[in-house]
Amino acid sequence: MSSSSYRVQNPATGEVVEEFNSASSAEVESALDKAHNAYQSWRKMSTAERGEIVYRVAALFAERKQELAEIISEEMGKPVSEGIEEAEFSAEIFQYFADNAEELSADQEIPTNASGRAFIERRPIGALLGIMPWNFPYYQVARFAAPNFMLGNTIILKHAEICPRSALAIQKIMHDAGVPEGVYNNVFASHDQVADIIADPRVQGVSLTGSERAGAAVAALAGQHLKKAVLELGGSDPYVILDTADVKAAAKEAWETRLINTGQVCNANKRMIVMDDIYDEFVEELKALAENMYPGGPADENENSYTPLSSLAAAERLDKQVKQAVKDGATLHAGGERGEAAYFSPAVITDVTSDMAAYREELFGPVAVVYRVSSDEEALALANDTEFGLGGAVFSRDEDRAQKIAQQLDVGMSNVNTFAGEGAEFPFGGVKRSGFGRELGPLGMDEFVNKRMYFVAK
Repeated sequence: MSSSSYRVQNPATGEVVEEFNSASSAEVESALDKAHNAYQSWRKMSTAERGEIVYRVAALFAERKQELAEIISEEMGKPVSEGIEEAEFSAEIFQYFADNAEELSADQEIPTNASGRAFIERRPIGALLGIMPWNFPYYQVARFAAPNFMLGNTIILKHAEICPRSALAIQKIMHDAGVPEGVYNNVFASHDQVADIIADPRVQGVSLTGSERAGAAVAALAGQHLKKAVLELGGSDPYVILDTADVKAAAKEAWETRLINTGQVCNANKRMIVMDDIYDEFVEELKALAENMYPGGPADENENSYTPLSSLAAAERLDKQVKQAVKDGATLHAGGERGEAAYFSPAVITDVTSDMAAYREELFGPVAVVYRVSSDEEALALANDTEFGLGGAVFSRDEDRAQKIAQQLDVGMSNVNTFAGEGAEFPFGGVKRSGFGRELGPLGMDEFVNKRMYFVAK
């Protein structure tokens, strides 16, 4: 990597605002040494003592939400209002684990016929590497860092190359909250340095949120060096609408959900599967909504405005995918036009068939792909006909009918009559090519942990 691989390039203008040097070998070694040494004392603190520090981290995320939102609006184009919500949610995550860690990591007694008492203990394992993406620069770090802080693990954090300012803002929050030196270490590492960090015996695990390609590479390295890994990768989540009392309202809800973070959400509703008796009206309403959109800035609060994708490369990639889908025979009803810099007009696409690349690929941007089905069985078969398995949702006025399908979705997160059950207490993660492992909720503290059997004989 060049010395300027970490840089802020405003996706609304294409202007390179600031460049940062990648870490030197000495800086990487220092981070490894600090994380390893800090672990020796951090692990010995009580859960309550660590919790007091994590409470302060939560408070600073909430206190600095406006500043944090403005940073990522320039880095990756997120609307300021959504950036504020992300900072607030990050605060909630740190708060949740500070509040609940004592219970979530408590010893669990094992019933036994042996002479004595047996327990499962949840113990920290050491320094961990987190490789975080650009689409939620704060939230992704929070859901990795919060439970591991509370367990007593330490963290080396490699953020996305396009998010250096937010990475440094997080590091400052950790410092100002009193997180001991070495417990959290931001490193602008290159890909080669990431491989070296994973290989280093001082590191005990790695968590990555990102693409399938990156996940496969990291998983291979982790396996080679016998390190625990958690991967949260792509998704092509089904959003099944069996029936509705108001088709226009259902279409508007689906559209607004699809446009969260300009469509750059791993568990977004990327495949809208709609019953044929409401399909035509549903698509027409989506088309009308798409045609009413206009490019806006990050502070534009109008529901009809859209912000740019995270980078020029992201816009170019999505543009190629949409053009290929149309070339292959899909119908583009509205949008799908590349604008200035990283702007891409929100699109509505139908008639995607299983022989098209668009059927199998993840479209990471503001594209609503709609499928027509004529039975619940067909809807379920289509929903599960994907290599991904992150989340899914089923909507119906008949809750039992929706549940019957939702319970059969091959996903890590299945929802009825809502896009997603979201909160710090809800475990997040997928199956199949969407990765493995879970973050958040009770399962978030059960990944990078030594579930030690402890037996006291009598």
